[in-house]
Amino acid sequence: MTQASDTTPRTLFGKIWDAHEIMRHPSGQSLLYIDRDLIHEGSFHAFADLKRRNLRPRRPQQIFGIADHYVPTLGRSADDAASPAIARMIRTFDENMEWGGLRHFGLSSREQGIVHVVAPEQGITLPGLTIVCSDSHTSTQGALGAIAFGIGQSENAHVLATQTLWQMRPKTMRVTVDGQLGQGVTAKDVMLALIARIGAAGAGRHAIEYAGQVVRNMSVEARLTLCNLSIEAAARLGMVAPDETTFRYVAGRHYAPTDQEWDLAMAQWRRLPTDDGAPFDREVEMDGAAIAPMVTWGTSPEDAVPITGRIPDPASFASAEKRKAAAKSLEYMDLAPGTELDGLPIDRVFIGSCTNSRIEDLRAAAAILKDRKAAIPTIVVPGSTQVREQAEAEGLARIFREAGFEWRQSGCSMCAAMNGDVVEPGERCASTSNRNFVGRQGPGARTHLVSPAMAAAAAITGRLTDVRRL
Repeated sequence: MTQASDTTPRTLFGKIWDAHEIMRHPSGQSLLYIDRDLIHEGSFHAFADLKRRNLRPRRPQQIFGIADHYVPTLGRSADDAASPAIARMIRTFDENMEWGGLRHFGLSSREQGIVHVVAPEQGITLPGLTIVCSDSHTSTQGALGAIAFGIGQSENAHVLATQTLWQMRPKTMRVTVDGQLGQGVTAKDVMLALIARIGAAGAGRHAIEYAGQVVRNMSVEARLTLCNLSIEAAARLGMVAPDETTFRYVAGRHYAPTDQEWDLAMAQWRRLPTDDGAPFDREVEMDGAAIAPMVTWGTSPEDAVPITGRIPDPASFASAEKRKAAAKSLEYMDLAPGTELDGLPIDRVFIGSCTNSRIEDLRAAAAILKDRKAAIPTIVVPGSTQVREQAEAEGLARIFREAGFEWRQSGCSMCAAMNGDVVEPGERCASTSNRNFVGRQGPGARTHLVSPAMAAAAAITGRLTDVRRL
């Protein structure tokens, strides 16, 4: 194992990776110790592998099970699932959690929700940890200064059995966003602007660290959105250095260090931020003041423009590959080049997903709605039961209901469209989710990614709308 000297400037990523590297294979892969394994219903393949090999989870206290992708949002039991097959999957997950002796936040639990919302909310995600989950948006957890990334089910079985994982060390990339964000501009807009600039493959094989004044000024919930969308630029993970904002967020959460452990934890966490002079393999700089509320027009998150913009002409792209992809996207989205995004009619709105379903997201949406009514069908799906309860206590749920929105139970819902919540074929949806892929929200569904405030604005006008006008 190779260790850097104590005087060598290191990045946040390098410090955590080095601290968890058990050994390095001559091929270049590192065997990492994994602090947290977050699992959901898709883990049945991994459990079947364990049982076939007569293995058991090695460190059950470091594994957390949370059903989210397939759970119903109109009820809180497997009996409410969209089909018998989905109900069976939820029950199989519950049985596997009991078999493994694992912490399990079932549908009736107050801790239930989307895994990437629940883990930070409960203090399961902490600075300096290595965290894996069989879901690509595990990158979300990096907002608290952790190395967090998605894995496949065969890798999940390896983690369950050994609490370790072989990984190739990614390169490092720093995205610095300085200046001040304008009115109505959010973390979602920052990331869509970044992905539009560097491309959906722009951060491939890199670990991104987000820095700069804009990031320092963000709440942890906004940083979670920032890191969540890292994977849409093909990054292996996203991170933000822990700071006083992080520490205030973590303090007192259920699985956070106790009062007796707090000083020791803080002493370790304060050493994590990137040292002055530490090199990155790549640097990207952005001016926060130049970013506007964003909206996607195509079938990739990189197909994003300011709401004040127009749909580009495929002929305007430099490469033949991109010209072909843009033309195909416009055909699927039933859009013409030159069309203004502001004012484009839509059919429904979805507010939810691991990207934008936290309490701050719901507050931002509700702030647009006061004394206004929905013009089109809109559902709001909070990221967790606790977010739902908090939103009801703050009066946000009442605002949503009075505006004509549907107020649902927590889960992934219409983001992944695995639980029966779908956008109908040919319908155009303004969505706070993370992917606008072909069929992502249902066969034939057309998705426009926007921030929660932009989604609320679209709901009351029935059109994509520049929230700054409201």
